[in-house]
Amino acid sequence: MIAIHFPALQVVVPLLAAPLCVIVRNARAAWLIALAVSWAMLYVATGLLAEALSAGVISYRLGSWAPPWGIEYRVDPVNGLLLVLVSFVGAVVMTFSRASVDHEVPRSQHHLFYAAYLLCLSGLLGIAVTGDAFNIFVFLEISSLATYILIAMGRDRRALTASYQYLIMGTIGATFIVIGIGLLYLMTGTLNLADLAQRVPQVEHTRPVLAALAFLTVGISLKLALFPLHLWLPNAYAYAPSMVTAFVAATATKVAVYLLLRFFFTVFGASFVLEQVQVPAILLVLSLAAMFVASTVAIYQDDLKRMLAYSSVAQIGYITLGVSTASATGLTATLVHLLNHGVTKGALFLLLGCMALRVDRVTIASIRGIGRTMPLTTFGVVLGGFSLIGVPTTVGFVSKWYLVLAALERGWWWLAVLILLSSLLAVVYMWRVVEAAYFKEPAPRARKVTEAPLSMLLPAWALVAACIYFGLDTRLTVGVATQAAQLLMGGTP
Repeated sequence: MIAIHFPALQVVVPLLAAPLCVIVRNARAAWLIALAVSWAMLYVATGLLAEALSAGVISYRLGSWAPPWGIEYRVDPVNGLLLVLVSFVGAVVMTFSRASVDHEVPRSQHHLFYAAYLLCLSGLLGIAVTGDAFNIFVFLEISSLATYILIAMGRDRRALTASYQYLIMGTIGATFIVIGIGLLYLMTGTLNLADLAQRVPQVEHTRPVLAALAFLTVGISLKLALFPLHLWLPNAYAYAPSMVTAFVAATATKVAVYLLLRFFFTVFGASFVLEQVQVPAILLVLSLAAMFVASTVAIYQDDLKRMLAYSSVAQIGYITLGVSTASATGLTATLVHLLNHGVTKGALFLLLGCMALRVDRVTIASIRGIGRTMPLTTFGVVLGGFSLIGVPTTVGFVSKWYLVLAALERGWWWLAVLILLSSLLAVVYMWRVVEAAYFKEPAPRARKVTEAPLSMLLPAWALVAACIYFGLDTRLTVGVATQAAQLLMGGTP
């Protein structure tokens, strides 16, 4: 009986658990609450995805009000895949977090930290599961406000500046999004996404609808850090606590990509966005700029978190590049890389968190010779780097393989070549890490450096193992992504 209410539980449980963490005012109890909720949400998300794949779209009415008048939660293979990604990363990161948070966040703030995390988790899951446009904005604000707090809790005072910068740019993005939603409501009289999909085609060439598309595209692009609207991301990732960086990098931008896909393909329709408005041409240019410019900037970074932050901007370029090919194969590549990059970057940032526990700030200079004293952590970073590059047997290779296939389907040989060339830039910045860790003399340190505790290593290596496993067995990731892509290209969920 309780399974019937799984869509609502995805949002309600973490939302109610957040104030409970504040009430208990105990670091260990708050962590246990957040840990239990995170794993419970993974169970719920897995059940929802399995049900959506076997029985079709799940429609859940809140308050027994029939849609489109009432609020509807709606799950299909597209957002079901995202629910699993967000909850899986959340469960792994929360398992990792205890020692890392003890090291990086004052103990008196731990209960507030875990409360903010649960609000962020609730908001991200809410964005994915809701079938109502205005509720998307509400959940977006919940997750964003919680993220600003989490980033500001970093030890470095620059975390406050990074959080404030993200707040300003995030607020601008949210304002654009709510204006776009308001214009759609003005023209259609509905906020239900499925109902919007039926009504928007009747007024799609009117100026308010075209303006809505523009506002939503720019606003969501700010949230997903599409080049050149990515300026908030490097500092936010660099100065946030390690656990926060891993969680946000693996989930927040991916949820924003989902929003872009949902509005493009479900609300406005594939033919309108891809053929009549020519959005792919714009995305193609911006994606290629992200892939080359951000990767080049990453090469010159000494702070490894900042390096991987710019790498994320480049990888987002790969994700949006799939959309720009305007094909089902390209959309499959987008969805596969959305999942694969989330797992890869989550693993890398967790491993950097292990290093930060021992050497504080993780820079090229501070990790010299660390491969000898932290061999498991360093080797995990190497494997994660292989995935970023796209080495065969890793998930990164699967993503780039489908991107190349999509390019070749269009006869764009030049694009396939550019995808391969941009991957070489990842070789350069990851080689700097390998060179410092394995081939440089150890840096002088005030204390002896040893491996991080198993409570941190095991969760990090769980994501590394996922990078390899799903690189070898693609039936789940590619299979679900292919079904989801076909659903999006067909329109209404």
